[in-house]
Amino acid sequence: MKLRGRHLLAVVLVAGLAYAAWRFYPRRVPGAAPSAFSLRREPKARAPEGVRVRVEVLNASTTRGLARRATFYLRDHGFDVVYTGTTTPARDSTLVLSRSGHDDWARLVAESLGGAPVLSRPDSSRYLDVTVLLGGTWRPPTETFYP
Repeated sequence: MKLRGRHLLAVVLVAGLAYAAWRFYPRRVPGAAPSAFSLRREPKARAPEGVRVRVEVLNASTTRGLARRATFYLRDHGFDVVYTGTTTPARDSTLVLSRSGHDDWARLVAESLGGAPVLSRPDSSRYLDVTVLLGGTWRPPTETFYP
């Protein structure tokens, strides 16, 4: 009788844990909105469909590899990063420069990076639309690890 009670208790405990795991584990359904459990935030701003927005990303901070991380991030969101490098002087905050007169494209890049001021600095000698000067306070968004 004692052994039977322990078995019954173990079965009930396992069933309860299985139900809790099923109920609270975040499920990913293709095409569905991200769940509240998702740590990754999808940006609202992406490159316009069918338009090639040429972007130059310059690291204006002392953090190594920041321009490379921003390049991957912007390319994932449809922007065509054509040049990555460093520049001086060092900046604390990020600044986005509109080079081709398409200020709306520069605003999309700034919004995609989490918000940054946009200035119009037309330069017809450059083959780009937007220049990003990454400041030391910009951090790439965290990405959820999916094994």
